[in-house]
Parts: sequence; C-alpha cells; structure tokens
Amino acid sequence: MIKDTIISHIRIVESDETRWVIQTNAEHLEGVASLAELYANEFGMGSLGRIMGLLHDKGKEKLEFQQYIRDVNGIPGCKNYTQKGKSHAYVGALMLKKYYPFIAPLCENPVMGHHTGLYDKGGLQEKENQSIPADVTPCEIDYKPDLPVWMRKGILAPKDFHHIVRMLFSCLVDADFIDTERFMNPASSDARGNKKSLAQLRSSLEQFLTKLSSSAKETPVNKLRQSIQEQCKLMAEGEKGFYSLTVPTGGGKTISSLVWAINHALHNGLKRIIIAIPYTSIIVQTAAVLKHIFGEENVLEHHSNTDPEKIKDDSLRHKMRLAMENWDYPIIVTTNVQLFESMFSSKPSSCRRLHNICNSVIILDEVQTLPTDFLQPIVDSLQTYHKIFGVSVLLTTASQPILSGVIEGCNPRARFTAIDGIREIIPDEFCLHDKLRRVDLCIDNTSRTYDDIAAQLTQHDRVLCIVNTRRDAKEIYTRLPQEGITLHISRMMCPQHVRATIEHVKQALSDDSNTIVRVIATQLIEAGVDIDFPVVYRQESGLDSVLQAAGRCNREGRMDRGVTHVFSLTAERALPRGSMSDANNARLAMGNDHDWFSPQAMTEYFRQLYCRKETFDKKDMAHYLYSPNAMYIATAAKEFRLIEDNGFSLIVNYGNSPQLVTQLKTEGPSYQLMKKLSMLSVTVHERDMKKMTEVGLVEEVIEGVYFVPDRAQYDDHVGLCTDSHWMEEILIV
Repeated sequence: MIKDTIISHIRIVESDETRWVIQTNAEHLEGVASLAELYANEFGMGSLGRIMGLLHDKGKEKLEFQQYIRDVNGIPGCKNYTQKGKSHAYVGALMLKKYYPFIAPLCENPVMGHHTGLYDKGGLQEKENQSIPADVTPCEIDYKPDLPVWMRKGILAPKDFHHIVRMLFSCLVDADFIDTERFMNPASSDARGNKKSLAQLRSSLEQFLTKLSSSAKETPVNKLRQSIQEQCKLMAEGEKGFYSLTVPTGGGKTISSLVWAINHALHNGLKRIIIAIPYTSIIVQTAAVLKHIFGEENVLEHHSNTDPEKIKDDSLRHKMRLAMENWDYPIIVTTNVQLFESMFSSKPSSCRRLHNICNSVIILDEVQTLPTDFLQPIVDSLQTYHKIFGVSVLLTTASQPILSGVIEGCNPRARFTAIDGIREIIPDEFCLHDKLRRVDLCIDNTSRTYDDIAAQLTQHDRVLCIVNTRRDAKEIYTRLPQEGITLHISRMMCPQHVRATIEHVKQALSDDSNTIVRVIATQLIEAGVDIDFPVVYRQESGLDSVLQAAGRCNREGRMDRGVTHVFSLTAERALPRGSMSDANNARLAMGNDHDWFSPQAMTEYFRQLYCRKETFDKKDMAHYLYSPNAMYIATAAKEFRLIEDNGFSLIVNYGNSPQLVTQLKTEGPSYQLMKKLSMLSVTVHERDMKKMTEVGLVEEVIEGVYFVPDRAQYDDHVGLCTDSHWMEEILIV
C-alpha cells in the first residue's frame, strides 16, 4: 500500500516505530478544501477557498516529493530526490493560474506562498517561470464563482485588495494547519474544542454583574458606572459600524465595553470579541478578569513569545506554527502589535488568524495610544475590515483622539480622510468628565534629578510614581528607602511576575493599616490597571498619558481630591526623540490655562500632536499595497512594524520555567506549553541579547527559543538583569 499511495503526511505510531499511519494527498486536499471553504464563506468567497484547498498541495504528487517524504520518515529505498524536488506549492499556483485565470489575481499568491509566505509582485512572477510537472494529474473542479455583497455593490477600493488576498491566504493556511494537526497530533487538535457561544457567555456576564451590583456600596461613582452600563446595553442594538466609548478613568470602562460588545455581537450575529490593548501587562490583568467571568477555556490572551518564521529547520518550524494560536476563541485579548501587524503580515503563522477576525467585534482599548506614524494604514485597514469582512469596531478610552473627518499634519502629504460616522455611546449630557473629577493636576516643569524625585516620594506613605523608561524606573527605585512595601514594576519583569506584583499592590492598598506602600513603575501600569493611590507622580509626557496616570489617583473617590504631580527628569537626560517627545511638546504647546480633564482640552491636544506630524504613513504602505496590479506584500510586511525594535524574547528563570523548558526540550512545542512560557518571558533589545549571549548567559532551547537558566540573573525585585552577575562578582573580588 505504501508503495503506490500518494502520501501527504505520515505519522509514526509511538508504540511501534516501524508502523506508519498515512494520510493520503487526496484526503488532505479534501480536508483543507472543506475547511477553507467554510472559513471563506464568512466573507462570501467560499468557492475560492475550496479551489485553493484542492490545488494547494497538488505538487505532492510529484515522484520526487513522494521519494522525499518516504525518506525523511525512514521508509527504506527512497533516496532518489533533489532538494528542489521537495518544493511543491508552485504546482498548485501554476494550475490555478492556468485553469482559473479569472480568480488568479486573488488566489495565486496564497497558494504559491502557503508554506513560505506571500510574495511581492516580482517574487511571484519569478516563481511563475516554471512548468507544471508531467507526473501531476490535471484537476477539474466544479467552480461557481462567488459574488459577495460588497462586490455586487461595487464598493471595492484599491486599498481593500491586499486585505482580500491576505484574508484568502489566512483561510488556506489555517485550514492546512488544522487539517494537518488533526492527523499528526489528534490530542492537540482535540484541545481546541470545548468553547462556549457568545449567547452562553452573555449569561455568565449577567450573573457576574448581578453579583457585583449586590455587593457594591451605593456610592455616586457606582451609580454612575451602572448608568454607563445601561447606556452601553441600549446602544448595542445599533447596526455594524464604528462606535466610541469615552469614559474617564474610574467609570468602569472595561466592563461597560464588554456589555456593549457582547450584546452588539449577538444583535448582529457576530462570532467573537477581540480586545486589542497597547501593553502586555494590561492584557495579563484584563484576561484574568475575563477568565474569572467567562472561564479560562473561553478566553485567549495572546502576546508574542517567538517567531516561527525565523526557524530554519522545516520540521521544527512547522511544529511551532501549529503551536501558534489561530484565534478560534469567543473572546481574545491581544496587543495592538499582534492585531495590526497580523493584518499587514505576509507569514503563515501570523496571517492564519485573520479569517477569525471576520464578523467579530474589535475593541480598541486605550485607542489614543495608536501610533501616529502608522495612523493612516491602521484606519484604512479598519475601514476595510468593516466594509468587506463585517467587523464592528469600538474605540474606548478616557482620552478620545481625533479619528474622524480629515486629519492633517504639517505638510500637504500628511493628510488623509479618517473614519466617517463614529457613534459615541455616551451622550454629552452625561457630563462624565465633571462627575468623575476626583484629582487635581499639579505640573512642575523644573528640571529634576533621580535623587530629587526619590526625596519627594519618601514624603508620602502611599504613592505611585510612573516614568517613561525601564532605566528611569530602576534608578528611582534603587534610591528609595526599603521600608514598608516598596515595589518596582516594569517590562524587565515577566508577565507572571508583573501580575503577582500588581496583586501584591492591590492587597497592600486594601489593608486599612498605616503600612507604607510606594510603587515605581513604567507606563504599563497607567492604563487598565485597577489600583487607587492618594498621590501619583507622573514623568512629563503627552496629555493622554498624564490623564491615564491621574486615573490611578483617588480612583474610587474615597477622598475629596487626590493629587497628581507632573515632573521633569531633564536634569538627568532629555526625553527620547520621537513619539515620546512629540507628545510632550504637544502638551507644552497648549500652555497652562486649561481644564485638563475636559474633552475640549483633549481635542486641542490631538490637534497640536497631529500638526507636528510629517506623515501618518511613515513606511509608505500606500505605495507598496494600494495598487492591485503591483502589490509588494512581503516588503510591506517587513516595513510595517509598530515597534521598530521588537527585540528577542527570553524565558527567564522564574517560577516553574526550568521544568517547562525541560518539557519543551523533550516534547517539542505545543500551543499550551508556549502559552505558559510566554508568561515567563521578557523581551530585550538586540544589543542586550548580543551582550548576554557573548558571556554565555543565554541558552537556545530549540531553534528560535531562548532561556536564561541562571537564577541569579533574575532579581525578585526588578526582574531580568542584562549585565552578568559573574562579572560583577569578579570585579568585587
């Protein structure tokens, strides 16, 4: 049987290494076609999904590929192949272009790149300079072209086309991964099930809210939060589109946005809720709240741990791709980086989740943090996802940016039309910025040193200090007297450590004793973290960040007024050039005579910020992607980086990470294991990675996954130390 069978995959039975279980190529093609058709039906192109599925691995019929797959699985007598003979994706792409030229502009690139990734126009043309092998049988498919609603209405624009190609690519690669996983790793495949519907989850939310309401004190703030939730439920019955929820900090925005999203999704037949957040630390906290309400099996928190596309070994790269999530959950909590870089990616592991964004609600939490350098392609992508893929978008913040009308910078090219028809959920008559005003803002532009700020902080028994960089946080923390509870929080700590520290802070603040509680943190704590200090210090920054920090002050209104101090550290060093200094300069340009908490002040701040911009499309995505006949998808994907230096993710020696690393070495990656390891990882700059590697501090566990095994390199107070403790000890001796 093995001799004559056209094989797609082989699984070796663990109990008998000489026994092979075979998935035929015909079985795989049909399995992928059925799934890709199902996925693409979500946006009206099911027949295209089916054609891609039936053609994508036709090249495996080649004799050379059949020799290769037998050889790598230990079947004797199968050595007659070349490295080039392993290649097979091009065959299906050539057949698609030959037999179905009408849909080739949409489907050829996804089929050609379903292993390696989407190509630029030139790279695709180069691949086309091959011929269909004679030993591959022709494929006749009963094809009836889809005419989606958006195509019949004639609303397709040039800027939409690349998203459609990428969405079809998503349908194909995820179908390929899922069908392969079902055969190769049935246990891992089975673990993807057991998730509830949004209708079931709404019942869980309602039970949670009832319990929360019954235990909450009847304070003005709690009554206002209840009114906001009721307004969100009322406005949820609108049609799909763009909505905004502008609620000052302390108004219960996170829960209220969920109330709107889950009711809006059910009203419009949408499938899932995707919450995109700017900071990993907020994901950890938000996901913990959501898992408490809905159950861990229904909530995915997704932030990066490793990039499978950097792995050279074919087998390991494929296993790692299978370990990456495809967002088939009813509720996803992720980062802005993951969401938008996936929308502009060219790689299978990132793009495979895109089709699960179709017919969903996207909540952009803290929307004011969207990077202005990429604002135009981000807004354009959101418009396409609404128009073509049936998405509703909720923009939530305490500091709503300007995202409607015409947005203009400081030159004629820095101009684009943003979103029309954003519907605000909370009407002006609610006057939330007045009713939730609980803080006085004191701004001091005098240049200060680390010692100056540390001295000021020691004058308060309970105080939070938020700074702009990890270095600043560590410098001030080390200058504070270690009395009472003095804590440091930054991204040099792994997410599990951050979560434990935030819980420690909350517990300490809930204690009615006179225990000293002083916390030094980076801006990761200023949004979405439910803590309440009587006094907050915030290093100078943009007005949106200053107000977010003020939201950690007198949050529950236990005092008549809390105080938030804004200070400068320019006596130590200037703010880094770029977005951070631009935001601070926009605030400074407003002068001092403002009601800083008013919507009018926020509008003026964003006008000041935008008018300083040379471009809202820093990497010129319009040039690479907005011409349907000359798209450069691979190049655009490399250029679209919301964070220029993504760095390296290092698993640190904290908690049970050594045991999990041992499991990774022996069992290889699975999505459950990689999820656990992501909670025990810290991202460092390339220069720090190089420095640590040179002195032997970093171990490569498997290709592309790194571990710092020395426990002394991870400090229980400040997290990962990039300088070698061995070198310090030698110098001391």
